[in-house]
Amino acid sequence: MSHSTVTPASGTPISGTHGSPVPAAGGHGSVTTPAGQLRLLGAADVERLADWGEAIDALRTAYRRHLTAEMAPMRSMARDTGVWLRGMTAISTSGDHVGAKLITVNRQNVKASYTILLIDRQVGTLRAIVDGNHITGLRTAATSAVFVDAAAPRRPLSVAVIGSGFEAYNHLLAVSTIRAIASATVFSPREASRQSFAERARAGTGVEVRTAVSAEEAARGADVILCAARSRDESPTLRGAWVEPGTTVVSIGSTLPEQREVGTDLLAGAARIVADMVEEVTEDTGDFLAARAEGIDLDGRVFSLADIVSGRRAARENDEEIVVYKSVGSGLQDLVIAEQILIRAEHLGLGTVVDSPIQPINK
Repeated sequence: MSHSTVTPASGTPISGTHGSPVPAAGGHGSVTTPAGQLRLLGAADVERLADWGEAIDALRTAYRRHLTAEMAPMRSMARDTGVWLRGMTAISTSGDHVGAKLITVNRQNVKASYTILLIDRQVGTLRAIVDGNHITGLRTAATSAVFVDAAAPRRPLSVAVIGSGFEAYNHLLAVSTIRAIASATVFSPREASRQSFAERARAGTGVEVRTAVSAEEAARGADVILCAARSRDESPTLRGAWVEPGTTVVSIGSTLPEQREVGTDLLAGAARIVADMVEEVTEDTGDFLAARAEGIDLDGRVFSLADIVSGRRAARENDEEIVVYKSVGSGLQDLVIAEQILIRAEHLGLGTVVDSPIQPINK
């Protein structure tokens, strides 16, 4: 089953297409943006081109290729009162592009923008500027699905969802794209939100979703727990005591030092913890900082997502292990999806092509 509905950071549903096959990343495709010109891809273009199955496949391929920490370094953050700019740079494992995603947030005006730049690796020309809002909503869940596919039992899955927002929905949608779901349960503090999520998930995935009155009730007996929510007071929304042996846990909600999502007892009891950005997860997320403050030793249990997807490390050693995936997001993920979107856009002739005002110089 393949779905193509993506909910971006704005919360507005968008739909992708399953059109004619297009060339895979790793080559520019049959129709390329002319040399010296720049393709602009706005939200509507990305909306038309987004596809869950292709996004998951592209990310799985990217993480199987040669990847070093230097190719996807830690994000940088510029801050002032009420405003911040986050930069996430990467060199794509496709060999085609280098680039960056820039996230600008003005809390005073309640505005945010997401911009992805794709630069030709060989000649240094700026090939595309892509709206990154929709891609952000796609790549986070698609990357989690890649991990779930590697770590979860090879059977129809029992899935618990903690949270009812766009990320929670996207995660259930992404997992249902690649794995059969036997049952699903959602918990969110507000009953109306739980019911709305269940109805939407039923319509979007065909999965009947049961509502739970607590996170513990949702988590008990699940093969996979998808955590995509934090509490108002930043206390953990999932405790290790509720997680049974053999469970695969995905946690995406704690990406900054002040944020919490999973209990330290879960990290203490996990056989292995997999991170998309190991250094950021271990040094800059509230969950790990809290675990370290409690003296929990995580040495030897933290692995990179690339290690797991490439097969250098096993996702689990036995069926009883609890395995946790912690994600903060990576510029590599953004570039991989933007590359895929660009290839499809060139193949279908979408976007706006302009003379590039920025040209490489000889050095």
